[in-house]
Amino acid sequence: MINREDYKGNLLKAIKDISSLEGISILDLGSGTGRIERLVAPLAKNVFAMDISLPMLQVATDEMKKHKIKNCFHAVADHRQIPLNSKSVDLITSGWSVCYLADWYRSTWQNELMKVFSEMKRVLKSSGKIILIETQGTGFKEPHPPEHLRHYFKYLDDMGFAFRWIRTDYKFGNVTDAADLAGAFFGDEMREKIALNKWKNLAECTGIWSGTIKEIKV
Repeated sequence: MINREDYKGNLLKAIKDISSLEGISILDLGSGTGRIERLVAPLAKNVFAMDISLPMLQVATDEMKKHKIKNCFHAVADHRQIPLNSKSVDLITSGWSVCYLADWYRSTWQNELMKVFSEMKRVLKSSGKIILIETQGTGFKEPHPPEHLRHYFKYLDDMGFAFRWIRTDYKFGNVTDAADLAGAFFGDEMREKIALNKWKNLAECTGIWSGTIKEIKV
């Protein structure tokens, strides 16, 4: 599914609109198998890719080797305890990851997020920027944010992050592939919706929150 999303390449364009990537040090939190890492590494000085899942990072390492990308460094780490020196990176990216803290810790989510942003602020240089990427709805042509994440999105707005959204649609060869693959990932309701509407491609709205450490209230 990751390989089929954003077939028009809108995500990298949006990131580059927010921050130059040329020759900078980037921290990618919740990097997983390296989706954002692969986009930014060819332009960056180096990328520190971190995730709590070692198996995912091993996939990312193999991908970097396959594409002969040598400026990426992987580490198992929690967002709330980043193993980097203070003021050591120019940009922090985090895609589809910080939201889990807001969802998993229902009674203490604000405290958990504050730990994350305090760590981000610590490792960023004084001119550093943060870019957070989260879903704004699958199967919709305009933003339709998940209900269970609305409190988190409002929190980001209140913190001073600037918001924009883009389309990062999935592309499939035919309706059957779209229904089978997206259904396996998103569930039977999505499978039925795709089959009913005969979608070969699946709309995806993606939200991007960004700001400098001076603009964000931490």
